[in-house]
Amino acid sequence: MSDHKDKVVVDHMDLYYDDFHALKDINLKMPEKEITAFIGPSGCGKSTLLKSLNRMNDLVEGCKITGKITIDGKDIYDKKVDVNQLRKRVGMVFQQPNPFDMSIYDNVAYGPRIHGIKNRSQLDQIVEKSLRGAGLWDEVKDRLKRNAIGVSGGQQQRICIARALAVEPDILLMDEPTSALDPISTAAIEDLAMELKENYTIVIVTHNMQQAVRISDRTAFFYLGEMVEYASTDQLFSNPQNPKTEEYITGRFG
Repeated sequence: MSDHKDKVVVDHMDLYYDDFHALKDINLKMPEKEITAFIGPSGCGKSTLLKSLNRMNDLVEGCKITGKITIDGKDIYDKKVDVNQLRKRVGMVFQQPNPFDMSIYDNVAYGPRIHGIKNRSQLDQIVEKSLRGAGLWDEVKDRLKRNAIGVSGGQQQRICIARALAVEPDILLMDEPTSALDPISTAAIEDLAMELKENYTIVIVTHNMQQAVRISDRTAFFYLGEMVEYASTDQLFSNPQNPKTEEYITGRFG
């Protein structure tokens, strides 16, 4: 395993939507500067857990969480936590690319502006650095005033990654970030994730088991709201300890 310290710790967490028990006694530790993948069939709780890590589930009515989630040892569900600050530290990239209906530049500068950065040259630097971080600068540097909605799906998704990076998060959550993309764009985003883990802790939900094998350091397998198995990716795919995991990864169900 790694010598990286644990960045995110989920401790005896249960999540309910009203009476529905969506996540059951989840315990896992995600090391910093690694990629942790969540796999499992649809509706098993992967995205629900992901969205708990930046409290996106707060927006869902009837959602109740017990247990504890800590980032760098601090309980993110503590009453004193500023959710806006939390979401600045824990960026999110969604399944469908969702750039704002504005220029590429304004998409990336959006977060820094909200957090009070007004200085144009400072914004220019942040935009360039974030687009470079998302592997997109050379493709769009002459088109920053173009509407972000006018570029390809793969570029849109990288603009969304740049937008997340612009506020300097520690953690990047990716909810099936390539499921709407073609194979070439998918490969670009996978390569990007591998580069980004030098500086960020990444948690990715994926339906694509090959993707988990290609890019993640650890994998957690979920089934019906339970975390069935969690191990280094190599171990989970080559020598699963639970028969359910084996059935899923060999394609016998799911």
